Amino acid sequence: MNSFINDEKILSIIENTKFSESKAEEIIQKALALKGLGLEEAAMLLSCPDDEYLDKIFAAAGKVKSLIYGRRLVFFAPLYISSFCVNNCLYCGFRRDNKDIARRRLSIAEVLKEVNLLESFGHKRLLVVAAEDKDINADYLSEVISAIYAAKNGRGEIRRVNINCAPLDLQGFKKLKKCGIGTYQLFQETYHNNTYNKMHPCGPKSDFMKRLYAMDTAQEAGIDDVGIGALFGLYDFRFEVLSLLEHCRYLEDKFGAGPHTISVPRIEPALNSLVSDNPPYAVSDIDFKKIIAVLRLAVPYTGLILSTREKSSLRNELLYLGISQVSAGSRTNPGGYSSSGDGQFCLGDNRTLKEVVMDAAEAGFIASFCTACYRNKRTGADFMKLAKPGHIQEFCLSNAILTLKEYLLDYTDNGQNKASALLDAEAANIKDGNMRKITLGRLKRLERGERDLYF
Repeated sequence: MNSFINDEKILSIIENTKFSESKAEEIIQKALALKGLGLEEAAMLLSCPDDEYLDKIFAAAGKVKSLIYGRRLVFFAPLYISSFCVNNCLYCGFRRDNKDIARRRLSIAEVLKEVNLLESFGHKRLLVVAAEDKDINADYLSEVISAIYAAKNGRGEIRRVNINCAPLDLQGFKKLKKCGIGTYQLFQETYHNNTYNKMHPCGPKSDFMKRLYAMDTAQEAGIDDVGIGALFGLYDFRFEVLSLLEHCRYLEDKFGAGPHTISVPRIEPALNSLVSDNPPYAVSDIDFKKIIAVLRLAVPYTGLILSTREKSSLRNELLYLGISQVSAGSRTNPGGYSSSGDGQFCLGDNRTLKEVVMDAAEAGFIASFCTACYRNKRTGADFMKLAKPGHIQEFCLSNAILTLKEYLLDYTDNGQNKASALLDAEAANIKDGNMRKITLGRLKRLERGERDLYF
């Protein structure tokens, strides 16, 4: 099996790209037409010097996000279930040779304790995260996911469970599909083969090709929403961005749908990591902004995920550059919502879910806990048919409004705060008259006690 990532080709594009304002302007206009970008076009924008022209790129990214998804911002929380790991990734606090970390693997009862807390905060979407633990298999993961869906805490419930775990075989992925996962997420970490081999010296994760083609197996098992990503700081960020675009192209060509999400984690310090305190290719804040903006312009339909690795002040800025999904109130150690412990990496944003929701509203973004597409079978290629031309926001706005209303009713005093005022204004301004009328009617039904209303 050959890699669809051609290192020589990508490095040649990077080396031979010289920034030109006139060409960049043409590229931006293409992106604003929701046509995406090729490798050379993305490389051109990534090569933009740190001057005022960057503002044009950033503004265009924000507009493209708005054209596809509107002002909605999807919220979720990670749920770590194990910190035992057979790999020895040099950047990770969970690596096998870290003898100072207190390891933990959650029982089903412990998972439910965490879920009850997350539900009490108002979360409706979880990302289950597991290290590559020899005692974790598809049967255990299926039991965890089924238990999460069955857990109720007053009005609280989890309506979508995504998962980030080591690659499974075909039968393993079929078990996850059967128990109702949303997105299967897996990061290549770095697409540069030599760097990958250096950072992953042993364990199953040392197999670059197995990881690269994991999404193929997931798709063959019927999981048509997949999420990819790279850990920025291991290698040249330009190479990683272009490789992500190649991965998108590959999935589109083979399965008729690119990735449902792209994640953009940046290396943060981790206990006894060998590289995270001094990343080999540290990414500055301005380059991190370029990464996010160019990905949004290049792959307009995908969900761009931002984690709590980043500081709250920077996260607030990045919302305007194309981010469409954020974690909030996160913990990165198993049992972290009910007890302390060593996390996989250091967090930069320690705000509560409520604080992030309100700050997002202050910035003009509607917090969304929507799970409608997944439950209405708008996944994979069917989702892309709506997302690519921007029609998905016809559902996104109303569903975001309804889920935010639920959150305000159940987890705040629902007073005249910024989120409530924004919700009312957005509902009144829904363009389609019939959709507006139905949405306003459903808001009244929520006030009367109904829940889980969606389009």
